[in-house]
Amino acid sequence: MTNINDIARLAGVAKSTVSRYLNGGVVGEETRLKLDNIIKETGYTPNAFAQSLKAKRTNIVGAIVPRLDSFAASQILIGIDEELRAENYQLLISNTSQTIEREIESIYTLAKQKAAGIILLATEVTPAHLEAFKKINIPVILMGQQADNIHSVIHDDYGAAYEMGKYILSKGHKKVAYLGVTERDISVGIKRKEGFKKAMEEHGSCEVRYYETGFKLEAALAKASEVIETYRPSIIVCATDNIAMGTLKAANLLKVKVPTELSITGFGGYEVTTIIHPTLTTVKLYFKEAGQHAAKGIMKLIKEEIIPPVTVSKFKIIEGESVDRK
Repeated sequence: MTNINDIARLAGVAKSTVSRYLNGGVVGEETRLKLDNIIKETGYTPNAFAQSLKAKRTNIVGAIVPRLDSFAASQILIGIDEELRAENYQLLISNTSQTIEREIESIYTLAKQKAAGIILLATEVTPAHLEAFKKINIPVILMGQQADNIHSVIHDDYGAAYEMGKYILSKGHKKVAYLGVTERDISVGIKRKEGFKKAMEEHGSCEVRYYETGFKLEAALAKASEVIETYRPSIIVCATDNIAMGTLKAANLLKVKVPTELSITGFGGYEVTTIIHPTLTTVKLYFKEAGQHAAKGIMKLIKEEIIPPVTVSKFKIIEGESVDRK
């Protein structure tokens, strides 16, 4: 394989001259033409990562994700990567395994690696996050959460949950359970719950109980089993598709028929919800498009262009087979 030393030898110039040429520095016209021809003839491709580390501003954008085994995260990353590649930017992913300390550490690490910008798929935003954003002094976009003076790409969690509330009411359900998550997560834990609660309050003539579980299927399975046995709702509205699938599993284990004895809804629009039985009625969020919005936004911020403080992604209610009319 041809390397920078080979290019320098063939051109009869110093390695530093080739490096300067590759990084857009000034070289003589004769030398530039000679290097142009040699690089074309040899098919030499510079190491973009190594190049970028030498530059004051790299072509690298860091994405910090809470977990890699998430459908939402994978789709968002695909959207980010496609947009960045189209503009000759590279994506560097940092997985934090849902650990706040590792999130903060990743922010500082990416800054030390001279990332041009950071996209953070945040589950919550703490004072430590805000302090880190101020210290690193490079563009940051939050995905899924909002914070003062930080650009964000969010889903319309409140509006989507409100519409789901109206949808299940239109199906005649009057004994309702809502299975949500911790309110430390503003978007999923608070906004979805508040949007749903608003729809219930406007109707006023149904019984609703609110419960909390974890994001993982196992936690949802345990909590949903408890809710089904103690409350016997006609429908369980779940804050995520993962929780909905845990609830469906609980119903199957308890021999409760879905949807005739218990209806279930989700939130997210994961691909798996279209192949399980019964297929899941859910709110489809456009994760890939949201990732594209974030990538376009971070590139504009890197170029010191103005973008809206908040970009809201679209949603759509997808009717599956998991909701019965009462």
